[in-house]
Amino acid sequence: MRTSPKGDKRRSRGQHLLICTVLTAALAAATVAGLALGSVRIPPGQVLEILTGNAEPSPFRTIVLDVRLPRVLLGAAVGAGLAVIGTVLQALVRNPLADPFLLGVSSGASVGAVGAIVLGGTFGVGSALATTVTIPAAAFVGALISLVLVYTLARSGGGGFATGRLILAGVAVSYILTALTSLILVTADSADHLKEVLYWTLGGLGSARWDMLALPCCALVVGTALLMALARPLDLLLVGEEGATVLGLDTARFRAAVFVLASLLTGVLVAYSGAIGFVGLMVPHAARMLVGAAHRALLPVVALMGAVFLVVADLAARTVAAPQDIPVGVLTALTGGPFFLWLLRRRTEGVPA
Repeated sequence: MRTSPKGDKRRSRGQHLLICTVLTAALAAATVAGLALGSVRIPPGQVLEILTGNAEPSPFRTIVLDVRLPRVLLGAAVGAGLAVIGTVLQALVRNPLADPFLLGVSSGASVGAVGAIVLGGTFGVGSALATTVTIPAAAFVGALISLVLVYTLARSGGGGFATGRLILAGVAVSYILTALTSLILVTADSADHLKEVLYWTLGGLGSARWDMLALPCCALVVGTALLMALARPLDLLLVGEEGATVLGLDTARFRAAVFVLASLLTGVLVAYSGAIGFVGLMVPHAARMLVGAAHRALLPVVALMGAVFLVVADLAARTVAAPQDIPVGVLTALTGGPFFLWLLRRRTEGVPA
């Protein structure tokens, strides 16, 4: 007996809701683990008491509320945002290897942020102003310039994209921007910026504070909502440039607008976390295995999976060599590098990614 299309659609929605529910529960569990584990271990029951306001003032309460909770929340926001950006970039350039880090977008944002740090110290820009305005704005400009540059270099004569050219352009631009970051550091008047610059280049969440959460969380919510509204045009790009144009999409204008939005979101996130790589490469592929490629269903799942992934990765970074705090960008690179090579090999062998 065949199931009606209406029944298939209802079952698909039920499966999607179940997946989102499971991922939300996984995020809650990862959050509790992130608050409980570290150089100082706190019983999960006591963590829940602290979160519900039933605990007496204590050093544990200070650790949970003032140190670990802002870090976990920032990790969730950054992980969700980078995963969403990676998903959108892969649709825009029709390449499963696209990622904010591999395409040089994160490196461009880092150059802008580092330049703002150094120039802010040189010209006496206040730290509060630099944190809330200067660094995110400079990171956005750097991300946008690098993305436009890679986009221009990767286009072929017919206006399409070649996989090899896209990756080579991204790697080349990333190397150039990394060298520019080093140049900014070397020519700085003071060596006091070394630790801050190292933070941006390796990626980390150790400096998270409550006053840093508003902008990245707002950018994530607004940016994801806008991209959800653009789910249908993103789906049209999956059928190809010509097919999307025939169906009424102005691909050039649409790509330009979404590139700006992706650069803005990347700039804001990197301004607070540094260049954390490969989240936007790995998570979208895992999410597509669960819910397919339709962006209206894919984006919420990607955001939840990205949040869970980075919270767990940051927990590992804090505990694997405790009390030493390893930059989380190091761990994501150690896992993302082999994944990228595996994905590249599958594409080389002609296996759909």
